[in-house]
Amino acid sequence: MAGVDMDPEVARRLFEEGATLVLLGVPEGTELGIDYKSWKVGPRFRGVKMIPPGLHFLHFCSANLPSCGGETGPKTGVFLTLKPREVLLANWDPKEEDLDFSASQNHEEVSRVRAGLQDLDPFLGPYPYDVLRKWVSLTDRLTQELAINLQPISGRVCAFSDVIPELQLKHTKDREEQNLPRNDVECQSMKEGLERLPRMKPREGTELRFSHIPRQTYPPGAPPELITKCSMDLSYALESLLDKNHKEHPLNVLGELQFAFVCFVIGNVYEGFEHWKSLLALLCRSEETMRERRDLYLGLIAVLYHQLGEIPPDFFVDIVSQNNFLTSTLQDFFQFACGSGVDGTLRKRAEKFKAHLTKKFRWDFEADLEDCAPVVVDLPTEGSA
Repeated sequence: MAGVDMDPEVARRLFEEGATLVLLGVPEGTELGIDYKSWKVGPRFRGVKMIPPGLHFLHFCSANLPSCGGETGPKTGVFLTLKPREVLLANWDPKEEDLDFSASQNHEEVSRVRAGLQDLDPFLGPYPYDVLRKWVSLTDRLTQELAINLQPISGRVCAFSDVIPELQLKHTKDREEQNLPRNDVECQSMKEGLERLPRMKPREGTELRFSHIPRQTYPPGAPPELITKCSMDLSYALESLLDKNHKEHPLNVLGELQFAFVCFVIGNVYEGFEHWKSLLALLCRSEETMRERRDLYLGLIAVLYHQLGEIPPDFFVDIVSQNNFLTSTLQDFFQFACGSGVDGTLRKRAEKFKAHLTKKFRWDFEADLEDCAPVVVDLPTEGSA
C-alpha cells in the first residue's frame, strides 16, 4: 500500500480517533480494498489503520499464485460501520477464501491486539484519505441500518451469486414426476437442450434484499383511463414501494439507490446495476410524486450529480446506448421537473443539473423521444460568440 499525503493535523486526528482493521493471514497477491481504493496485498500486510469512523465497504478477491497463473477470483464485499478508535479483527479462512470476523467477538483477543498495535503499526497501511470525499459523496444517504437491511443475510456482497437448482432432480424418475424429458434421451434442438438445464436460484441468505419494484403500475380494479395514466406517470408504483419499504423514512430510497450503485461500481455485482436502473427509472417517471415530495427529488439530483461522474466507462457506454436508457430516463425527469405544479427551487435545480449534463456529456434532452440513438450537442468552443 502506497503512502497517502495528507495534512499533518488530519493525520494526527485520524491516528488518535481512527479505527483499525487488523486482517491476519491474508495471502500475498490478494486484491483487497476499502471504499474507492484497492491494492495487491504484500508479504508484510496486516491490515488498515487511521480509518475515519462511519460506514465503509471492505472488498477483496483471492488470487492464485503467480506460478499457477495469478488469476483473481470474484470479488466479495462487506459493509462495516466503524466507531472511533475501534479495533476490528479478522482472520483469513483459506478454505472459504474469506475473512472471518468471529475473532472480533473475543474481547480478550481484541484487547491483546489493541495492546500490541504499536508493534503492528509498521504492517498496517493508512486509509486512503484521498478518496474519502468521493466515498462520502456516494454514500451520504446510506445508513448502517439501511445497509444491513439491504445486504444479504450472510453479510457478504458477492460479485457472482451462489446458486443452487430450484428442484433437486437426482434421478430419472424425479424428472418424470415433474413432466420433464429424460436426460438419457437425445435432444432434438438447442432450444430443447437449454430447456433441460436446471433452473437455478440464489442460495438462501446470499441474495441482495432490494425493494421489489412493482410490475403492476396501477391500483387493482383500475378503469382503462387510470391504467393508461399510471403507465405514463409511475407515481402509484413508486408510492407503493415507498409505503412498503421506506414508510418511516421515504428518503431512504435514495440510500437504496446509493447502495445499488456501490454494489455494481465497486462490488462488481451486476444485479446492483440492474436494480439501480430500475429504481432510477421509477423515480424519474413519477410526475405526481415529484410535485408532492420536493425534498426527495432535490436529494435525487444531488445523488445523481455524484454518481454520473463516477460510472466506469464500460458501464457508462452500456447505460447510455442500451435502449438509450439514461438519456431517455433523464429526459422524462426534466420534462416532469419543469412542469406545472413543481416547487420553484426544484425546478431551478433541475434546470441547472440539465445544463451541467448537457455541457459535460454533450447530451441533448430536447431531442425527439422516439430517437433511439444518443444525441450529441455541438457546443461553442471557448472564446467563440
